[in-house]
Amino acid sequence: MAVPKDLAERPWEDLDFLGWRDPASPDRAYLVAESGDGFVGLALRRATHTGQPRRSMCSLCLTTHSGTGVSLMTARKAGPEGRQGNSVGSYICDDLACSLYLRGKKDAGPGGRLHESLTLDAQVERTMTNLAGFLAKVTG
Repeated sequence: MAVPKDLAERPWEDLDFLGWRDPASPDRAYLVAESGDGFVGLALRRATHTGQPRRSMCSLCLTTHSGTGVSLMTARKAGPEGRQGNSVGSYICDDLACSLYLRGKKDAGPGGRLHESLTLDAQVERTMTNLAGFLAKVTG
């Protein structure tokens, strides 16, 4: 796993999970999040984009992006299923910066964050629930 070199500069107070793309391998990404009694780390594979770029929405934070801002990210399932090559996928912000989009620290462009009546805390909770669901599919 290629650990990011800028860990000290990351805005930790604004991050709900740590996600990054591998600069040496553009189709690889990693995600580390709290789960249960500890942390879980996933190696993700980014599907290559085919066809015309279009607007799509992240399944975690519900941020919409134009073009290639959302990618299908897959993780090999844990245990015997993973050893058989089974994986789980979800459409996720290509840069894994969901936390920053939610807080307005990063701009997804026009229409990226739709106006919601939910508080920021409720949006964060929804994102973490969505992430927990993805993690459960991978580890369960």
